[in-house]
Amino acid sequence: MSEAYIIEAVRTPVGRRGGALSHLHPADLGAHVITALLDRVDVDPTDVDDVVFGCVDTIGAQAGDIARTAWLAAGFPEQVPGVTVDRQCGASQQALHFAAQAVMSGTADFVVAGGVQSMSRIPIGASMTVGEQFGFADPYTGCQGWEHRYGDEEISQFRAADLIATRWGLSRATMEEFAFTSHLRAVTAIKEGRFDREIAPVDGVAHDECPRTDTSVEKMATLPSLRPGGRTTAALASQISDGASAVLVASERAVREHRLTPRARVHHLSARGSDPVYMLTGPIRATRYALDRAGMSIADIDLFEVNEAFASVVLAWAKETGADLDRVNVNGGAIALGHPIGATGTKLCATLVHELERTGGRFGLQTMCEGGGQANVTIIERLG
Repeated sequence: MSEAYIIEAVRTPVGRRGGALSHLHPADLGAHVITALLDRVDVDPTDVDDVVFGCVDTIGAQAGDIARTAWLAAGFPEQVPGVTVDRQCGASQQALHFAAQAVMSGTADFVVAGGVQSMSRIPIGASMTVGEQFGFADPYTGCQGWEHRYGDEEISQFRAADLIATRWGLSRATMEEFAFTSHLRAVTAIKEGRFDREIAPVDGVAHDECPRTDTSVEKMATLPSLRPGGRTTAALASQISDGASAVLVASERAVREHRLTPRARVHHLSARGSDPVYMLTGPIRATRYALDRAGMSIADIDLFEVNEAFASVVLAWAKETGADLDRVNVNGGAIALGHPIGATGTKLCATLVHELERTGGRFGLQTMCEGGGQANVTIIERLG
């Protein structure tokens, strides 16, 4: 089986809700990172076999297969197709998996994988709430099979975050310390220019907008919980934001014939499911599965990118896997940097590739929780 190589990985800065990127059409955001990606490599756009993009809440400006729209909006050849993927928060990580699988199977040589999300213009959950006009309160009510299996359990990410905090004995104070550290790391990373190489500036915006330089654990402690009696607050959750990201995946043949220098190799990719009520625990099972299939241990991984949907998610994952938090989200996570849901998967991949190069690490593992109780895991090996 052919290897799948990461040739380049880029992202936009992440804009806060209502911030500098909020006026942009999401297809233009997607077109921007695709253009930036191909500007960095000596590859003719006509040689691209497919464009696979993640996007959630695909209504309005994000409807109609935004992968295809973004490619065409960038002015690239009409002969190249595109497809949009929705594995909830893991949408663009799954796009990367589909791209790598196409290359590894020998059916493609070059695939652009990425994602885009404009949460300012199309609010999170909009595709669910729009269904109310057609008589659907949510995706589950009225589904006989679902109700037979799960009853009328509340399916909510906020409830899930609190359930995890309770089950794993995570106090609010512990989670606030973790969230504060995320901001400190992100602010440091920006000051030191650690993200500069991976970011393709947009309209003069070159830095992530979400990290807070003025926050503190004392300020976090004053916030109300998101649910009555709960432990999770807005400070312990990922930030609503806008952004796009893209990765160029190539086959061995393409690397050889185009004389390219790969930056990383996809060492392993997989996805696993978990309890949809707890929803956000998927990375625990998925990480164990991935390491087992790859014949690796947690100690073999130099850096981890674990999406900070909520502080409880990463802390529970670390307790179960034994991962050293000093190697997890070393430049901050979504609590500080934002989580443009359809774009976060390949955004984290871009950060992981660049940080492995900066630190000289060999293996990086990326995972994130996903709606429905799922998680993707990607293990990459630095080559550059």
